[in-house]
Amino acid sequence: MALFPRWTNTVARLTGAVALGTPLAIIAFLLLIARTPFVTNQHVEVEQPVQFDHRHHSWEQGIDCLYCHGGAERSAVAGIPTLSVCMGCHGQVWNQSPRLEPVRAAFFSEQPIRWAKVHDLPDFVYFDHSIHVAKGVVCSTCHGAVERMAAVYQATPLTMSWCLDCHRASHARTACDTCHR
Repeated sequence: MALFPRWTNTVARLTGAVALGTPLAIIAFLLLIARTPFVTNQHVEVEQPVQFDHRHHSWEQGIDCLYCHGGAERSAVAGIPTLSVCMGCHGQVWNQSPRLEPVRAAFFSEQPIRWAKVHDLPDFVYFDHSIHVAKGVVCSTCHGAVERMAAVYQATPLTMSWCLDCHRASHARTACDTCHR
């Protein structure tokens, strides 16, 4: 005669499967959600202190990205254009526009405008704009069609797997120390 009824074997197997399966399901869920736009901030428009329409400057006026973001050719950081770059044009064009009052005020008071970062990689990731520009990677590869954006948003996920896919496709280095220093 059995100590326990037969159905307890089924309960024990199900309990074991749930006990093993739940942590695996939680890990899988976290790995999946980490790659969603909800976490990567993809397609989220970031409010800026001054309304700046890249469509007008880049698309309509044909101003190249590197005119304002010249640091991308020379350093790891593309940088925010200095107020003198803005005022180089807007000292003569739209120089009375109320929209540009914060730019003029910051320029004349020598106080920088506190732009909000849109493409923000984790601190443990090293990204060098100059290397990518020198290799012929166009800005839209990572930043999307900024020239068609009223307000800039992160068009690509900028996840590690997204970067690695690009590096593999272009036969670039994929060793860990390439981006993690």
